[in-house]
Amino acid sequence: MWRIGQLSRMAGVSERTLRHYQRIGLLMPAAVDPATGYRRYGVAELSRLERVRALQRLGLPLRQIADLLDAPEERLRQAVAEVLTGIRRDITALAATAALVEDHLATSMSILPQQATVGPRRLRVRHLRLDHPAELAAVCPAPPATLLTWLRGHPDGGFAAAVTTDHGGEQLILPARTVVRAVVPPAADLVQAGHDLFGWLDRHHLDIAGPNVEEHLMDADGAQATVLETPVLPRPPERAGQVPA
Repeated sequence: MWRIGQLSRMAGVSERTLRHYQRIGLLMPAAVDPATGYRRYGVAELSRLERVRALQRLGLPLRQIADLLDAPEERLRQAVAEVLTGIRRDITALAATAALVEDHLATSMSILPQQATVGPRRLRVRHLRLDHPAELAAVCPAPPATLLTWLRGHPDGGFAAAVTTDHGGEQLILPARTVVRAVVPPAADLVQAGHDLFGWLDRHHLDIAGPNVEEHLMDADGAQATVLETPVLPRPPERAGQVPA
């Protein structure tokens, strides 16, 4: 039989860890001297400890290991498979985050776009026909107000638009949708922000799937900002390298 210090050196595990394993019922000593309180361990405990460490290296938490140490092999393999699925999911998420960071570092951007899911929305609007994005500022009412444009990319000629109105107009229903959203601070160039947003969508192989929403907001203190919101769909693989018309 070995004392706790001997087992610690043999297995490369600290005595503190072994005591913690005992407290949570994961690895009990084979015996405890009633007079001295010294813990004694044998081959069975060493084997159990190695199994605990192996399962930890596979990514299983201690609370789950306690339930699996004496479980059938099939149940253990299922738990390990679930860990692998989670690891692959995390890798995918990290790769997507890395791609966003690389894009931000490689491209000068006035905005930080992000994807979101939004619910349906009802608006009453007045429809317009414009020749250039620079005309948008003149037709948009004072905030709070919403402007919509039917653009699929950088405009080349005239395009349709609409602005919200409190009187008359037509009802427009925007369905629940996935959007790319960006907040544009007052000091930023709104037209440039729109160009940056279209460029971001193209680099991320997203197609515009409806009217772009440009919402002009103002808080109680009079501070203003503009939220750009573009509904998107993944670009089909056969068109991934094409720029939308």
